[in-house]
Amino acid sequence: MTAPLPVGVIGVGALGGHHARHLAASHGAVLVGVYDEDRLRAETVAEACGTRAFADLDSLLAQVEAVTVAVPTVCHAEVGVRALERGVAVLMEKPLAGSLAEADRLLAAAAAGGVPLQVGHVERFNRAIRGARRYLQEPKYLEMTRLAPFQLRGADVAVVLDLMIHDLDLLLHLTGGIEASDVRANGVAVLSPHLDMANARVEFATGAVANVTASRMARERVRRLRIFQPNGYFSLDLGTGLGEFMRLRPDFQPGASVSLDDVVERIPLQAPAADALGLELASFVQVIKGQDAAVVTGLEGRAALALALRVSSAVGAAPAVVAGG
Repeated sequence: MTAPLPVGVIGVGALGGHHARHLAASHGAVLVGVYDEDRLRAETVAEACGTRAFADLDSLLAQVEAVTVAVPTVCHAEVGVRALERGVAVLMEKPLAGSLAEADRLLAAAAAGGVPLQVGHVERFNRAIRGARRYLQEPKYLEMTRLAPFQLRGADVAVVLDLMIHDLDLLLHLTGGIEASDVRANGVAVLSPHLDMANARVEFATGAVANVTASRMARERVRRLRIFQPNGYFSLDLGTGLGEFMRLRPDFQPGASVSLDDVVERIPLQAPAADALGLELASFVQVIKGQDAAVVTGLEGRAALALALRVSSAVGAAPAVVAGG
Protein backbone atom coordinates (compact mmCIF):
# COMPACT_ATOMS: atom_id res chain seq x y z
CA MET A 1 0.00 0.00 0.00
CA THR A 2 1.36 3.41 -0.97
CA ALA A 3 1.51 6.27 1.50
CA PRO A 4 -1.34 8.80 1.47
CA LEU A 5 -0.74 11.72 -0.89
CA PRO A 6 -0.32 15.07 0.92
CA VAL A 7 -2.83 17.44 -0.70
CA GLY A 8 -4.25 20.91 -0.18
CA VAL A 9 -7.22 22.94 -1.36
CA ILE A 10 -6.85 26.50 -2.58
CA GLY A 11 -10.09 28.44 -2.44
CA VAL A 12 -12.73 26.99 -0.12
CA GLY A 13 -15.90 28.72 -1.21
CA ALA A 14 -18.99 26.74 -2.14
CA LEU A 15 -17.17 24.31 -4.43
CA GLY A 16 -13.76 24.28 -2.77
CA GLY A 17 -15.43 23.42 0.52
CA HIS A 18 -16.74 20.23 -1.10
CA HIS A 19 -13.22 19.47 -2.38
CA ALA A 20 -11.90 19.73 1.16
CA ARG A 21 -14.65 17.52 2.55
CA HIS A 22 -14.00 14.74 0.02
CA LEU A 23 -10.22 14.88 0.36
CA ALA A 24 -10.45 14.83 4.15
CA ALA A 25 -12.31 11.51 3.87
CA SER A 26 -10.04 10.06 1.17
CA HIS A 27 -8.14 6.86 1.90
CA GLY A 28 -5.51 7.70 -0.70
CA ALA A 29 -4.76 11.25 0.41
CA VAL A 30 -4.22 13.28 3.55
CA LEU A 31 -5.62 16.81 3.57
CA VAL A 32 -2.67 18.84 4.87
CA GLY A 33 -4.59 22.08 4.84
CA VAL A 34 -6.57 24.72 2.99
CA TYR A 35 -5.96 28.30 1.95
CA ASP A 36 -8.41 31.08 1.15
CA GLU A 37 -8.05 34.86 1.14
CA ASP A 38 -11.12 34.87 3.39
CA ARG A 39 -9.36 33.77 6.56
CA LEU A 40 -12.56 33.14 8.50
CA ARG A 41 -13.93 30.95 5.72
CA ALA A 42 -10.68 29.00 5.59
CA GLU A 43 -10.70 28.42 9.34
CA THR A 44 -14.34 27.32 9.30
CA VAL A 45 -13.75 24.76 6.55
CA ALA A 46 -10.50 23.58 8.12
CA GLU A 47 -12.19 22.96 11.46
CA ALA A 48 -15.04 21.05 9.80
CA CYS A 49 -12.54 18.87 7.91
CA GLY A 50 -10.11 18.33 10.78
CA THR A 51 -7.24 20.11 9.06
CA ARG A 52 -5.30 23.37 9.13
CA ALA A 53 -6.03 26.79 7.59
CA PHE A 54 -2.79 28.19 6.21
CA ALA A 55 -2.16 31.92 6.52
CA ASP A 56 -0.43 32.18 3.14
CA LEU A 57 -0.39 30.24 -0.11
CA ASP A 58 3.34 29.50 -0.27
CA SER A 59 3.32 27.89 3.18
CA LEU A 60 0.66 25.45 2.00
CA LEU A 61 2.46 24.72 -1.29
CA ALA A 62 5.64 23.90 0.64
CA GLN A 63 3.94 21.00 2.42
CA VAL A 64 1.90 19.28 -0.31
CA GLU A 65 2.44 17.32 -3.51
CA ALA A 66 -0.88 18.25 -5.09
CA VAL A 67 -3.61 20.86 -4.80
CA THR A 68 -7.08 21.44 -6.11
CA VAL A 69 -7.76 25.04 -7.10
CA ALA A 70 -11.26 26.50 -6.80
CA VAL A 71 -10.61 30.23 -6.86
CA PRO A 72 -12.35 32.75 -9.19
CA THR A 73 -11.53 32.19 -12.86
CA VAL A 74 -9.55 35.42 -13.11
CA CYS A 75 -7.09 34.00 -10.56
CA HIS A 76 -6.66 30.54 -12.11
CA ALA A 77 -3.47 31.28 -14.05
CA GLU A 78 -1.71 33.14 -11.24
CA VAL A 79 -2.47 30.54 -8.57
CA GLY A 80 -1.96 27.53 -10.84
CA VAL A 81 1.41 28.69 -12.17
CA ARG A 82 2.66 29.34 -8.62
CA ALA A 83 1.81 25.77 -7.67
CA LEU A 84 3.15 24.15 -10.84
CA GLU A 85 6.44 26.05 -10.68
CA ARG A 86 6.96 24.57 -7.22
CA GLY A 87 6.43 21.07 -8.60
CA VAL A 88 2.94 20.74 -7.10
CA ALA A 89 0.37 18.90 -9.23
CA VAL A 90 -2.83 20.84 -9.92
CA LEU A 91 -6.47 19.95 -10.45
CA MET A 92 -7.91 23.23 -11.73
CA GLU A 93 -11.64 23.74 -11.50
CA LYS A 94 -13.27 24.55 -14.82
CA PRO A 95 -12.71 26.58 -16.86
CA LEU A 96 -8.98 26.00 -17.05
CA ALA A 97 -8.43 29.76 -17.33
CA GLY A 98 -10.09 32.98 -18.45
CA SER A 99 -8.23 33.18 -21.76
CA LEU A 100 -6.20 30.94 -24.06
CA ALA A 101 -3.07 32.94 -23.23
CA GLU A 102 -3.56 32.16 -19.54
CA ALA A 103 -4.30 28.52 -20.34
CA ASP A 104 -1.07 28.32 -22.30
CA ARG A 105 0.84 29.75 -19.32
CA LEU A 106 -0.52 26.93 -17.18
CA LEU A 107 0.31 24.28 -19.78
CA ALA A 108 3.82 25.66 -20.21
CA ALA A 109 4.46 25.65 -16.46
CA ALA A 110 3.22 22.06 -16.19
CA ALA A 111 5.36 20.93 -19.12
CA ALA A 112 8.48 22.73 -17.87
CA GLY A 113 8.33 20.98 -14.52
CA GLY A 114 6.88 17.69 -15.72
CA VAL A 115 4.00 18.24 -13.30
CA PRO A 116 0.46 16.87 -13.82
CA LEU A 117 -2.21 19.45 -14.67
CA GLN A 118 -5.83 18.30 -14.80
CA VAL A 119 -9.13 20.14 -15.19
CA GLY A 120 -12.28 19.65 -13.14
CA HIS A 121 -14.85 18.86 -15.81
CA VAL A 122 -16.83 16.76 -13.36
CA GLU A 123 -19.56 15.68 -15.79
CA ARG A 124 -17.09 13.14 -17.23
CA PHE A 125 -17.75 11.22 -14.00
CA ASN A 126 -21.54 11.56 -14.13
CA ARG A 127 -23.31 8.24 -13.56
CA ALA A 128 -25.37 8.61 -16.74
CA ILE A 129 -22.25 9.25 -18.83
CA ARG A 130 -20.48 6.28 -17.26
CA GLY A 131 -23.47 4.08 -17.99
CA ALA A 132 -23.72 5.24 -21.60
CA ARG A 133 -20.07 4.64 -22.54
CA ARG A 134 -20.43 0.98 -23.51
CA TYR A 135 -23.12 1.85 -26.08
CA LEU A 136 -21.60 5.02 -27.56
CA GLN A 137 -20.66 4.73 -31.21
CA GLU A 138 -20.10 7.74 -33.47
CA PRO A 139 -22.72 10.22 -32.21
CA LYS A 140 -24.16 12.28 -35.06
CA TYR A 141 -26.53 14.70 -33.34
CA LEU A 142 -26.53 15.91 -29.73
CA GLU A 143 -29.00 18.11 -27.86
CA MET A 144 -27.55 19.50 -24.64
CA THR A 145 -29.58 21.63 -22.20
CA ARG A 146 -28.31 23.08 -18.92
CA LEU A 147 -30.52 25.46 -16.95
CA ALA A 148 -30.04 26.88 -13.46
CA PRO A 149 -31.41 29.63 -11.20
CA PHE A 150 -29.35 32.82 -11.05
CA GLN A 151 -26.57 32.96 -8.47
CA LEU A 152 -23.98 35.65 -7.91
CA ARG A 153 -21.33 32.93 -7.68
CA GLY A 154 -20.22 32.32 -11.23
CA ALA A 155 -21.75 35.53 -12.56
CA ASP A 156 -18.25 37.03 -12.87
CA VAL A 157 -18.04 35.27 -16.25
CA ALA A 158 -20.49 34.60 -19.08
CA VAL A 159 -22.83 31.61 -18.79
CA VAL A 160 -20.78 29.99 -21.55
CA LEU A 161 -17.78 29.72 -19.20
CA ASP A 162 -19.91 29.22 -16.09
CA LEU A 163 -22.33 26.48 -17.23
CA MET A 164 -22.15 25.67 -20.94
CA ILE A 165 -18.47 24.72 -20.80
CA HIS A 166 -19.49 21.52 -18.96
CA ASP A 167 -21.42 20.44 -22.04
CA LEU A 168 -18.83 21.71 -24.49
CA ASP A 169 -16.23 19.50 -22.81
CA LEU A 170 -18.62 16.54 -22.97
CA LEU A 171 -19.33 17.34 -26.61
CA LEU A 172 -15.64 17.25 -27.54
CA HIS A 173 -15.15 14.09 -25.50
CA LEU A 174 -18.10 12.26 -27.04
CA THR A 175 -17.27 13.27 -30.62
CA GLY A 176 -13.60 12.30 -30.49
CA GLY A 177 -11.93 15.51 -29.39
CA ILE A 178 -11.57 17.08 -32.83
CA GLU A 179 -11.87 20.83 -33.32
CA ALA A 180 -15.27 22.16 -34.40
CA SER A 181 -15.52 23.16 -38.04
CA ASP A 182 -18.27 25.75 -37.51
CA VAL A 183 -19.83 27.53 -34.53
CA ARG A 184 -22.93 29.73 -34.62
CA ALA A 185 -24.49 31.20 -31.50
CA ASN A 186 -26.79 33.75 -29.95
CA GLY A 187 -27.41 34.91 -26.43
CA VAL A 188 -28.55 37.58 -24.04
CA ALA A 189 -27.31 39.37 -20.92
CA VAL A 190 -30.15 40.13 -18.50
CA LEU A 191 -29.12 39.86 -14.84
CA SER A 192 -25.38 40.47 -15.10
CA PRO A 193 -22.94 42.36 -17.34
CA HIS A 194 -22.18 39.04 -19.06
CA LEU A 195 -24.22 36.55 -21.10
CA ASP A 196 -26.83 34.89 -18.89
CA MET A 197 -28.31 32.70 -21.66
CA ALA A 198 -26.69 31.30 -24.78
CA ASN A 199 -27.49 28.82 -27.52
CA ALA A 200 -24.92 27.40 -29.91
CA ARG A 201 -24.92 25.16 -32.96
CA VAL A 202 -21.60 23.36 -33.24
CA GLU A 203 -20.62 21.37 -36.31
CA PHE A 204 -17.72 18.99 -36.94
CA ALA A 205 -16.02 17.82 -40.12
CA THR A 206 -17.15 14.28 -39.27
CA GLY A 207 -20.76 15.35 -39.83
CA ALA A 208 -21.62 15.45 -36.12
CA VAL A 209 -23.78 18.40 -35.06
CA ALA A 210 -24.74 19.64 -31.60
CA ASN A 211 -27.33 22.11 -30.33
CA VAL A 212 -26.20 23.41 -26.92
CA THR A 213 -28.25 25.66 -24.62
CA ALA A 214 -27.27 27.11 -21.26
CA SER A 215 -29.16 29.55 -19.05
CA ARG A 216 -28.79 30.77 -15.49
CA MET A 217 -32.21 32.43 -15.44
CA ALA A 218 -34.34 29.32 -14.93
CA ARG A 219 -36.65 28.49 -12.02
CA GLU A 220 -35.40 24.91 -11.79
CA ARG A 221 -32.19 23.07 -12.55
CA VAL A 222 -32.15 21.02 -15.74
CA ARG A 223 -29.21 19.01 -17.09
CA ARG A 224 -30.32 16.90 -20.03
CA LEU A 225 -28.47 15.29 -22.90
CA ARG A 226 -29.87 13.49 -25.92
CA ILE A 227 -27.56 11.66 -28.30
CA PHE A 228 -28.51 10.24 -31.69
CA GLN A 229 -26.25 7.78 -33.47
CA PRO A 230 -26.77 5.33 -36.36
CA ASN A 231 -27.63 2.39 -34.10
CA GLY A 232 -29.73 4.11 -31.45
CA TYR A 233 -30.68 7.05 -29.25
CA PHE A 234 -29.72 8.08 -25.70
CA SER A 235 -31.84 10.08 -23.30
CA LEU A 236 -29.75 11.12 -20.29
CA ASP A 237 -30.69 13.10 -17.19
CA LEU A 238 -27.38 14.33 -15.83
CA GLY A 239 -29.15 15.74 -12.78
CA THR A 240 -30.29 12.33 -11.56
CA GLY A 241 -27.53 10.34 -13.25
CA LEU A 242 -30.11 8.14 -14.97
CA GLY A 243 -30.83 7.44 -18.60
CA GLU A 244 -31.69 4.88 -21.23
CA PHE A 245 -30.48 3.72 -24.61
CA MET A 246 -33.09 2.89 -27.23
CA ARG A 247 -32.36 0.89 -30.35
CA LEU A 248 -34.12 -1.22 -32.95
CA ARG A 249 -34.86 -4.70 -31.65
CA PRO A 250 -32.55 -7.25 -33.31
CA ASP A 251 -35.53 -9.52 -34.00
CA PHE A 252 -37.74 -6.76 -35.45
CA GLN A 253 -39.66 -7.78 -38.57
CA PRO A 254 -41.08 -4.90 -40.65
CA GLY A 255 -44.84 -5.09 -40.99
CA ALA A 256 -45.26 -7.53 -38.11
CA SER A 257 -45.30 -5.07 -35.20
CA VAL A 258 -48.20 -3.13 -33.76
CA SER A 259 -46.58 -1.07 -30.95
CA LEU A 260 -43.43 0.91 -30.28
CA ASP A 261 -42.26 -1.63 -27.72
CA ASP A 262 -42.31 -4.28 -30.45
CA VAL A 263 -39.91 -2.14 -32.48
CA VAL A 264 -37.69 -0.49 -29.89
CA GLU A 265 -35.52 -2.10 -27.23
CA ARG A 266 -35.15 0.12 -24.15
CA ILE A 267 -31.96 -0.44 -22.14
CA PRO A 268 -31.66 1.30 -18.73
CA LEU A 269 -28.14 2.63 -18.36
CA GLN A 270 -26.33 1.05 -15.45
CA ALA A 271 -23.33 2.37 -13.53
CA PRO A 272 -22.43 2.24 -9.84
CA ALA A 273 -23.98 5.07 -7.84
CA ALA A 274 -21.25 7.43 -6.67
CA ASP A 275 -20.64 11.12 -6.06
CA ALA A 276 -19.14 12.50 -9.28
CA LEU A 277 -16.89 15.00 -7.47
CA GLY A 278 -15.66 12.26 -5.17
CA LEU A 279 -14.79 10.11 -8.20
CA GLU A 280 -13.02 13.04 -9.84
CA LEU A 281 -10.87 13.73 -6.78
CA ALA A 282 -10.10 10.05 -6.24
CA SER A 283 -8.99 9.84 -9.88
CA PHE A 284 -6.76 12.90 -9.42
CA VAL A 285 -5.05 11.27 -6.45
CA GLN A 286 -4.56 8.03 -8.37
CA VAL A 287 -3.03 9.89 -11.32
CA ILE A 288 -0.50 11.64 -9.09
CA LYS A 289 0.43 8.28 -7.58
CA GLY A 290 0.92 6.82 -11.05
CA GLN A 291 -2.00 4.41 -10.66
CA ASP A 292 -4.25 5.79 -13.40
CA ALA A 293 -4.36 7.99 -16.50
CA ALA A 294 -5.77 11.51 -16.33
CA VAL A 295 -9.46 11.70 -17.26
CA VAL A 296 -9.37 15.38 -18.27
CA THR A 297 -5.90 16.63 -19.20
CA GLY A 298 -4.79 20.23 -19.32
CA LEU A 299 -4.87 20.06 -23.12
CA GLU A 300 -8.48 18.86 -23.04
CA GLY A 301 -9.34 21.67 -20.65
CA ARG A 302 -7.77 24.12 -23.09
CA ALA A 303 -9.80 22.65 -25.97
CA ALA A 304 -13.05 23.11 -24.02
CA LEU A 305 -12.05 26.68 -23.19
CA ALA A 306 -11.20 27.39 -26.83
CA LEU A 307 -14.62 26.14 -27.95
CA ALA A 308 -16.36 28.16 -25.22
CA LEU A 309 -14.56 31.30 -26.35
CA ARG A 310 -15.58 30.58 -29.95
CA VAL A 311 -19.20 30.35 -28.80
CA SER A 312 -18.90 33.66 -26.93
CA SER A 313 -17.29 35.25 -29.98
CA ALA A 314 -20.05 33.90 -32.22
CA VAL A 315 -22.66 35.43 -29.92
CA GLY A 316 -20.92 38.78 -30.27
CA ALA A 317 -21.01 38.46 -34.05
CA ALA A 318 -24.66 37.43 -34.22
CA PRO A 319 -27.09 40.08 -35.46
CA ALA A 320 -29.77 39.45 -32.83
CA VAL A 321 -27.73 39.83 -29.65
CA VAL A 322 -29.57 41.70 -26.89
CA ALA A 323 -27.40 43.68 -24.50
CA GLY A 324 -28.32 43.72 -20.84
CA GLY A 325 -26.93 45.31 -17.75
